Amino acid sequence: MSVTSRYRDAWEGFWAEAPDDPGAVFWDAEPVLTVGRHLALFEPRLAAPGLPLLDLGCGNGTQTRYLADRFPHVIGADLAAAALDRARRADPAGQAAYRQFDATDRNAARALHAELGDANVYVRGLLHQCPREDRQAVADGLAALLGERGRAFLVEPSEAAGQVLADLAGGPGGPPPKLAPVLRHGIAPGGLTDAAVPDHLRAAGLGVLARGELPLFTTEYRSDGTRTALPSLWMVAGRAD
Repeated sequence: MSVTSRYRDAWEGFWAEAPDDPGAVFWDAEPVLTVGRHLALFEPRLAAPGLPLLDLGCGNGTQTRYLADRFPHVIGADLAAAALDRARRADPAGQAAYRQFDATDRNAARALHAELGDANVYVRGLLHQCPREDRQAVADGLAALLGERGRAFLVEPSEAAGQVLADLAGGPGGPPPKLAPVLRHGIAPGGLTDAAVPDHLRAAGLGVLARGELPLFTTEYRSDGTRTALPSLWMVAGRAD
C-alpha cells in the first residue's frame, strides 16, 4: 500500500512554498532543542550503534545534518521530492544521503532493508499527521527497516497537544503565520491517542523498550515571547523477544 496522491501532493505543495529561512517552518526547531535532546535518550539504548541511521520523514534535513555529524552513515528519507531538494541544497558536502521514500509502502521498506541491512531509525512527528488508515503500515515498515538489531526512537505529540494546537489555530487573529500554511495544505496535525503508537508498534512485532514525556519545541512564539512547545511522548522500540 502507498499513500494517496492527495497526501503526497499536500506535502509537495507545502515544501514547494515554504520559505528557505531557518526556523520558518513550524516544526523546524534547532537541533539542540530537538534531536539533540532525543539522542541523549536514544544513544544509550542502541544495541548496534554502527548500523546505518535513517531519519524517517526528514523534511528539509535540519535534524538529518545534525545526525550526520555524529554517525558515519545517515540517510534522510521523505515522501516529498521538494523537501529532499531543500535537504540536498543545505548539505552541499553530502554529509548525509537522501532518498524519496513512502513510509506506508511495506515493499519499499523491505527493499531498503535488503539494501542497507538492519538500521536504526529516528522518527519525529510522523505518525500523528499520517492518515489513520496508514499508521499501521508505517509501523510495519519501521519493523522491516529495523530488522533484528535496529532500534527506533519515535516522538509524537501527545493527546494534550491537540488542545495547544486548537488554541493556536483558534486565536483572535486565526492561526499564527507558521501554522497557517500547514493547515492550508491539508496537513492535519494531531488526532493521535496516547495508546496508539505503542499499540501500532506491538502489532508490528516491536517492543517498547523505554518511554517518557518531553516538550516538543516548535519555531512559533506566543505574544508574551515564550516559545510554543507541544506535549509529546517518546519511545524507543526494537524487536520484541
